[in-house]
Amino acid sequence: MTEYLRINLETEKWECRVCDHEIAPAEGNYKEGLLVHNRDPREIHPPVIDPDKYKFTFSPDPEWVRILEFCCPSCGTQVETEYAIPGHPPLWDMQVDVAALKAQWAARGPAMLPDAGPSVVAGRAHTH
Repeated sequence: MTEYLRINLETEKWECRVCDHEIAPAEGNYKEGLLVHNRDPREIHPPVIDPDKYKFTFSPDPEWVRILEFCCPSCGTQVETEYAIPGHPPLWDMQVDVAALKAQWAARGPAMLPDAGPSVVAGRAHTH
């Protein structure tokens, strides 16, 4: 589904493609099974001009925006990042019809199954 997420069609769960950790039910929002770091946007986008002299510094105001970093609770891989309104729940950015996905893969047959995640590419293991 993404570089770091896959759906295990047998268990119907989101999984981390780096460590195979089961994250959450595939019918739901995968972000509910991840660790969340609520970052101050000024850490990512520091002020361009002196905040002691100017109200607007070209740095996001933490009262208006937050940066959420979602990580696998098993291996710590950062799976997703989103800019959000403070107090707003995380976005549900991928809603999957699991039954349709199962039917699609069943029609393809076993020869078309994907091999694995990032560690398969060029024989390299994922490192942090």
